[in-house]
Formats: sequence, structure tokens, C-alpha cells
Amino acid sequence: MNPFHHALSSVKKHGGKYQDYIEIHSWFDESKSYLADIRHRALRHHAQGIFQCEEKFGKTLKNSAGKRIPVRYIGEQHVKEDCGFIPSMQDWFKHINVQPWMLKVAVKEKDI
Repeated sequence: MNPFHHALSSVKKHGGKYQDYIEIHSWFDESKSYLADIRHRALRHHAQGIFQCEEKFGKTLKNSAGKRIPVRYIGEQHVKEDCGFIPSMQDWFKHINVQPWMLKVAVKEKDI
């Protein structure tokens, strides 16, 4: 789903205008600039990402209809619309296949 469509969904749920929500939904999908496939979601589409969103945007926002909306609700909506539920960060990471290069220990310069 595109951030714009997420924002329209927020309008249906909470009222106001899509502009009230677009920045939050764009933040969740900003990771597409690093990885332009579904795996980008592993960076913010989880419970910890929702907490990070709240830290960035505050606990609530006041929409253009004058209604206070918990930012957490908007983050949860985004993640649920994309994933069907709110995974943990561990849910994403447990599916990463460990590669040999990940296990290499860096050699300290003094040891060379």
C-alpha cells in the first residue's frame, strides 16, 4: 500500500484530511529508499517501529477536524494494513538466514 492510500484509510477511521497523516505513513515506508522490495518493512513495520514513530511524532496529533488521535493508533493501522498483524522485530529477524560473512570476527590492527 502507498503512504497516500494509508493516509486515506486514516481519514476514514479518524476523520480530517489525508495531509494530517501522510507524514507518519511516509515515515514507515521511507525504508523503500534503502530496499525497494517487501523486505524494507523489516526496518519499521513492527512493534518497536511503532514506538519509534511515537518518539518521532509525539504521543498524539491533532487532525484538521480538531480531534486528538494517538500516533500509536496510526502506526498500528499502517503495520496491520501491510502485514495483517503487528509483528515483533524478532519475528522479522528470525527469518534472516545467517551467512558466513556475518560470523566473521574483525581483526584488530594491532594483531596484524
